[in-house]
Amino acid sequence: MVAEPTLYLFDGFNLLHAGGFGSPDELRDLLASWVAAKGARGVLVFDGHGRDEEHGPLSVRWAPDADSLIERLAAENRRSEQVAVVSSDEAVRGTSGAEVRKMSSRMFLGELARPEHIDRTRGDMRDKLDAETLERLERLRRGEGV
Repeated sequence: MVAEPTLYLFDGFNLLHAGGFGSPDELRDLLASWVAAKGARGVLVFDGHGRDEEHGPLSVRWAPDADSLIERLAAENRRSEQVAVVSSDEAVRGTSGAEVRKMSSRMFLGELARPEHIDRTRGDMRDKLDAETLERLERLRRGEGV
């Protein structure tokens, strides 16, 4: 049995376009919540220039060549932990090494969207909190502090 990945390397613009997200921030927030729920870490890599950020267990990195950074991160981490590369770029998936789990953006988005059974009989905590508290919790989740 193969262990669940503990480090996910995401090709940002690849996922952004495959999933029809409205902005990099929308994708970032979804992935930050997802890796946190999995108990994993993630690195979301975009081509170009921007501000590197930390959002809980998700790092956002900007690089002149996202593919090269993803390949380097996979090579650096694949011997010490389970790594998954999420990219539709076959070259990236092909060079990241046999020890690395590889998923296309569409395949990952399909898994991400799988409905889960949620038992709401006990109520949702969001129903019990005022708007100000919910906003403060959201800022904490994003790593922005209170």
